[in-house]
Amino acid sequence: MSITNEPGTRLRGLPIFLIVSGFVGLVAAFALTLEKIHKLTNPDEAASCDFSVIVQCGKNLGSWQGSLFGFPNPLIGLMAWSVVITIGVGILAGARFANWFWRAFVIGTAGAFAFVIWLFSQSVFVLGTLCPWCMVTWLAAIPLFWVATFWTMKNGVWGSKAIKLGETLLSWVVIITLESYLIEAVVAQLVLNWVGTL
Repeated sequence: MSITNEPGTRLRGLPIFLIVSGFVGLVAAFALTLEKIHKLTNPDEAASCDFSVIVQCGKNLGSWQGSLFGFPNPLIGLMAWSVVITIGVGILAGARFANWFWRAFVIGTAGAFAFVIWLFSQSVFVLGTLCPWCMVTWLAAIPLFWVATFWTMKNGVWGSKAIKLGETLLSWVVIITLESYLIEAVVAQLVLNWVGTL
């Protein structure tokens, strides 16, 4: 079974969300890539996103956590966010994808969500920083996971038993996303007192 609409209709909300979130994430990844190149070519200069000892991205980019797989993490973002945008544009143009594709997509967003949580924990608890462009990436990745998961549940990708739950959760996705942001903000405040440095 694949997700389809009534004849003559096209999905609008989901693809627009994918395009917008993908664009936001891509901008952040591009900015971080430029900052990494700048740091490599000008190691003695501060990054343009270094606003204070706590709010900065230079320390993150220079750490091993910033190149977890042997290359700068933003390169992953340049590839992954481009895929998200492409999927959104494809759906907007009328493309339909099989359930296996949607399952793979949700697994991918779950991986991104887990990576974001790990990066957040490393940034706050180990490096003692809040990276501005990293936070923009988190801003896009968190709702992407929730929306992709709940939308696929609602549309029967995970079986008929998950449809009702998916409908309910999708209606609460804004609140769930805001709560996710709030948890991060509170944890960062308790550990770093970032508000006091503004």
